[in-house]
Amino acid sequence: MKAVILAGGKGTRLGELTRNVPKPMVKIGEKTLLEHNINLLTRYGIKDEIIITTGHLADAIEDHFKDGKEYGVSITYYREETPLGTTGALKELEGKLTHDFLVLSGDVLTNMDLKRLIEYHKKKKATATLVLHPNDHPYDSDLAEIDDEGRITAFIPKPHDDGRLHKNLVNAGLYVLSPNALGHIHRGKGDFGKDLFPRLIKTEPIYGYVTTEYIKDAGTPQRLEEVTAAYVSGKSERRNLEHKQKAIFLDRDGVINKEINLLHRKEDFELLPGSAEAIKKINQSDYLAIVATNQPVVARNLCSIEDVKGIHMKMETLLGEKGAYVDAVYFCPHHPDKGYPEENPAYKIECSCRKPKTGMIDEAVAAYNIDRHESYIIGDSQRDVQCGKNAGLTAIGIRNASSSQPVKEADHVFESLNDAVDFILDKKKQS
Repeated sequence: MKAVILAGGKGTRLGELTRNVPKPMVKIGEKTLLEHNINLLTRYGIKDEIIITTGHLADAIEDHFKDGKEYGVSITYYREETPLGTTGALKELEGKLTHDFLVLSGDVLTNMDLKRLIEYHKKKKATATLVLHPNDHPYDSDLAEIDDEGRITAFIPKPHDDGRLHKNLVNAGLYVLSPNALGHIHRGKGDFGKDLFPRLIKTEPIYGYVTTEYIKDAGTPQRLEEVTAAYVSGKSERRNLEHKQKAIFLDRDGVINKEINLLHRKEDFELLPGSAEAIKKINQSDYLAIVATNQPVVARNLCSIEDVKGIHMKMETLLGEKGAYVDAVYFCPHHPDKGYPEENPAYKIECSCRKPKTGMIDEAVAAYNIDRHESYIIGDSQRDVQCGKNAGLTAIGIRNASSSQPVKEADHVFESLNDAVDFILDKKKQS
């Protein structure tokens, strides 16, 4: 597979750092951003033809990497004489890109399992696969919406002025494209998010590959500092799904949001004080923050699956406004008790996902390569505690006066999510 690295941007937000150096040549540790990208491609066997598109200060890149032989790869270049946006150069390379190919941003530090991504793209037989991930500033990011099969159904460019709630699924700027996608690019300056993808979605299968791996733009001084810290500490490497991940599974009601019996309207959803701050601490650690919640309101016919998803969109929006995010949300809509006239019989079933059963945990473990022995569950009911024990997690209980099931037999008990997270992270520091 070939790869195209986009490296023609000016990087003006980095100020003096990029006055005489193109942004992809800024160093993270001892290597430039561009070299980190080349090393990632080499790690997954993509080295026979890497095409780098250049523009601003092109000589600095081309003179440094030359033909790539010194780095164990073959590099060619396409130099933009006038800026062509993110898609224009690809149109000019159409004759060379005759099979599926990767597109990476040269100014982003990426460390992810490309093999998983490429396999997903092939399995879906997609014209385009976009890498999507949650981030801590979704309000000023380009977002996507996907269906249950992962197919992208809508794009929401920033600023989000449609007055709707959205899931925190941010376009990470890394794609797998088929040659068919190139036929939809118009010659000249163009943009993936504003031009190509809205055009493709009308007629072509476009999928989102959702990941928790490390993909972060180093385009401002603050983000450059954060990216450098993640690289030096090894966090960016540890987030690659080749490695076992650690997770903190979170119950929702009474842990993240105020407990309302049978909450089924998004208007009634309200974050608990301190919950966003606690989740932000998880985001800044090596742990994933994953919600696993029983929502029998669907089985009781109080609301639909889409209504529950809408509540979760509000949760992600409120968290995002406070600089926090959850890496994934799992919910069980079922309930085993049958025989009520108002129930939704399709969901009044015995299932494997309703806590204390472990279906939601098992699904997340498979999706994110999670190490159960290094992971936790935090909840305010005995169901949560027992689920954690059944799944091989350390179970932490939250005392909640409004819970109908007081926590018993938990490994640890705390007054709030914040206290529980502080305990986990302090324990990790001491180990």
